[in-house]
Amino acid sequence: MGLLSRNTNDVKWGRPFGLRPASRPACRKIRVRNETRDTLVAESADVANDSHSRRKGLLGRDGLAPGEGLWIVPCESVHTWCMKFPIDLVYLDRKNRVRKLRRGMVPWRISMCLLACSVLEFPAGTIARSATQLGDQFVLSPCVSPLD
Repeated sequence: MGLLSRNTNDVKWGRPFGLRPASRPACRKIRVRNETRDTLVAESADVANDSHSRRKGLLGRDGLAPGEGLWIVPCESVHTWCMKFPIDLVYLDRKNRVRKLRRGMVPWRISMCLLACSVLEFPAGTIARSATQLGDQFVLSPCVSPLD
């Protein structure tokens, strides 16, 4: 157990909490934990699981604070065109295992992982701080804060 969704098709098709396509998540933020290293990677990460939010991503932001992030699902490639800050990328497969890491990706670059189902975007330095490595198991859970 421990995975965000039991049905792997839910993650593949952008339904992170096992939701049907017509419904929307009550919580648009998640907590990201590296179960293998027993570390909290992000206290509050936004969820981009529809066409508009996936297209926008982090564009227009001036940065991410430590403990913040963005989970893009489904996703197997990312670009940083027109971005203003570097980011760390963690590509996850259907079982939320780390398939690829990209540290400190600067603006005007492209990255992809064809084995990935989703990608987590974090402030640069997050991968090193959390000691995340290939093959680590991540757990994504809804935030319980009433402000989300």
